[in-house]
Amino acid sequence: MDEILKFDTVSQYNVFNNHETLHPLVSVIDFSKAKPRKLRKSYFGFYAVLLKDVKCGDLRYGKNLYDYQEGTLVFVAPGQMAGIESSEEVYQPKGHGVVFHPDLIRGTSLGRHINDYTFFDYHVREALHVSERERTSILDCFAKIQFELEHAIDKHSKTLIATNMELLLNYCVRFYDRQFIIRDNANKGILEKFETLLKEFFTSDKPQTIGLPSVAYCAGELNLSANYFGDLIKKETGQSAHEFIQLKLIDVAKEKIFDANKSVSEIAYALGFKYPQHFSRVFKQHVGLSPVDYRSSMN
Repeated sequence: MDEILKFDTVSQYNVFNNHETLHPLVSVIDFSKAKPRKLRKSYFGFYAVLLKDVKCGDLRYGKNLYDYQEGTLVFVAPGQMAGIESSEEVYQPKGHGVVFHPDLIRGTSLGRHINDYTFFDYHVREALHVSERERTSILDCFAKIQFELEHAIDKHSKTLIATNMELLLNYCVRFYDRQFIIRDNANKGILEKFETLLKEFFTSDKPQTIGLPSVAYCAGELNLSANYFGDLIKKETGQSAHEFIQLKLIDVAKEKIFDANKSVSEIAYALGFKYPQHFSRVFKQHVGLSPVDYRSSMN
């Protein structure tokens, strides 16, 4: 079994990286100070924003061509793991990162909005690849947080650290938007695959065996994390992935309702609904008419 390094606290992570603990709940890491190590997966009990040099050996991103080669940002949330399969290869870590425990941001603006930063649930292969200018902005945010850590802790410390952390994450939102835009062709390919996936789903027996297609199901079929997939569809179509699925579902339902030999209940079950009443509510919500009234209006 692969060895997994477990870091429940910021202090544990600091010790592992040969780094001084200035605050028990947050730390800015310079990985070049860490000792050479072997490749291992790591479990995190806190948030981490890791800026890795592309040629660094501790996280690999396959053989894909990236938009920028200066650096890569990886985001980890509490309870997640990062890294690759164990190896006897030894490497010297490079790059920088900031790690912070959820307790640091409780009661702050960031604490109230941390779930809005959906990239914490992206897969590693969906990492953010930054330009040199963007990398400078990230490192500047790290420096501001480090400045506060080196300042004597007072009643302002928590607010200022959390505010700078929020600024950092807001920059990352901007940079991800840029990454979505410049990968427009690739994104359109995913959108086409999504549409094909839904078309094939509703012409198969999967509605009866699986039920209604969920965002998580579609993302999994396209080898994407649910959050990355949802954000991508929203940026490409202006609709959430759930709304997109619902509209495709209604289009299929309208076609099936034309078959007068099928009852509304039969159509509902064929589409993957467990209850015909649910189908009728969803249909009326989108069309403005019940399935029965819609069928009558077409005669």
